[in-house]
Amino acid sequence: MVREGDPAPGFELPDQDGVPVRLSSFRGRRAVVLFFYPKDFTTVCTREACLFRDAITDFRAVDAEVLGASTDSVRSHAAFAKNLGLPYRILSDPNDEVRALYGVRRDLFVLRGRVTFVIDRDGIVRRRIESHFSAAKHVDEAREAAAALARPRASPER
Repeated sequence: MVREGDPAPGFELPDQDGVPVRLSSFRGRRAVVLFFYPKDFTTVCTREACLFRDAITDFRAVDAEVLGASTDSVRSHAAFAKNLGLPYRILSDPNDEVRALYGVRRDLFVLRGRVTFVIDRDGIVRRRIESHFSAAKHVDEAREAAAALARPRASPER
């Protein structure tokens, strides 16, 4: 299980457009909010995706990239993202390989877990958020953790 303070395992997965996304491409540039969710078009997952969508300006303001991931196909993700107007990438992990790398277990012996990781620019996990039924907890705590990682902006010269 990946814990706070651990290096985030590297991965490459296709997004909803089939474009490969590598975690390493953000290193040194942006923090990453990586949220694992069980299934496209289910009640809590849809709520979580929409809450991240609605908070995207807050994440962008602190240079944090939001990435969702589930075992659904690229095709399913494309429909999900289009239907909800998602302004971030959803990654397809059909064999649960990346989920396993991060130690995201099944909850209630059936449902895939819902876990969010906030990863700093150096690739270190700074926050791990778990709650199967509270989508808002994931977004609120991730927003707070991402803001804490933000680089201070240079003040204008006088």
